[in-house]
Amino acid sequence: MNSRKARPFRVIDTGVREGRRQIAFDQALIELHQAGKVPDTIRFLRFPPTALIGRHQALSEEIKLDYCRKNHVGLARRITGGGAIYLDEGQLGWELVFSRKKLPIGGLAEYTKAICEGVAAGLAKTFGIDACFRPRNDIEVGGRKLCGTGGFFEGDTLIYQGTVLIDVDPAHMMACLNVSAAKLGKRGLDAAEQRVVTLKELLGGEIPPISAVQQAVLSGLTAQLGIAPCEAAILDEEEASAEALHDDEIGTDAFVYEIDQPGGTDVITASLTGPGGTVSVYLRLSGAAPRISDILISGDFFVTPPRMVYDLEAELRGLPAAEAGPAVERFFARSHAELLSVAPETFKSVIEAALEARAVQ
Repeated sequence: MNSRKARPFRVIDTGVREGRRQIAFDQALIELHQAGKVPDTIRFLRFPPTALIGRHQALSEEIKLDYCRKNHVGLARRITGGGAIYLDEGQLGWELVFSRKKLPIGGLAEYTKAICEGVAAGLAKTFGIDACFRPRNDIEVGGRKLCGTGGFFEGDTLIYQGTVLIDVDPAHMMACLNVSAAKLGKRGLDAAEQRVVTLKELLGGEIPPISAVQQAVLSGLTAQLGIAPCEAAILDEEEASAEALHDDEIGTDAFVYEIDQPGGTDVITASLTGPGGTVSVYLRLSGAAPRISDILISGDFFVTPPRMVYDLEAELRGLPAAEAGPAVERFFARSHAELLSVAPETFKSVIEAALEARAVQ
């Protein structure tokens, strides 16, 4: 990929900011890029102790809320999909926001591979470690996760994000999260802490400076993508837009708690877990010839654009239950959505499983 002329990328660093404010900056950066007001950008960022859930996840199913509140761990919801993570100052966040037309690679899976391979190569060369990309979206060393990543695109603008574990207490990290026994068993692990590894551990107790990790990420992306990074200032318009988005939506409890496990004896549910993640559905039916009166789809999957899930839910509300499966098929046939981790058939299967469970009750 580095045979093309190097394309300029602005590099900014928003430092350590409260989690919801960092996510609001993500949204501001996307919207301003779409409007042509900011150039292609690489951003570095860090968080105070924060439990961060994916855009489509049910909060209380993924986060140990009592532990987080007792230990002053903040709660925030990403605008990207994927699973719940814990972040603090001992991890470096990195992200790219850029034009797909100006840096054409393919679909989301191809961008994931290219970006992750670049970052892995940069970390490997800088720190002498055997870092490599592991599909669907991890960077690992010896089968243990050093970086988690994810992204989506809206029109021509793509955002792709990741973190590097530098120095973090894995036990505290996992104490914030609900990690299922099934997920551990899939990797032959007894405890979730065995799944992750830090640069500190890999370097024999040495903690590399943040600047060195940033440079490793930049060098890998430069070589892999054929770009020319250049440090620049954060724009006043970015800060103003991020503040407004935080105050109006992303920083509110309503946004963070927007998706949670619905209660009530009239709710029917099903979940399917596969190599690409988990999809769960919660349904309410009404009428003698039952129709779907309400539906919530959640999980740690990656879809682009993210609004696809809400569009699918809207498509199914009010439909006769018997028509749900064919309606899902029609939706995906015309939606042109991209799913990095799960297939359209998974959404159909989990909805039908919930309806079948209700039928035998």
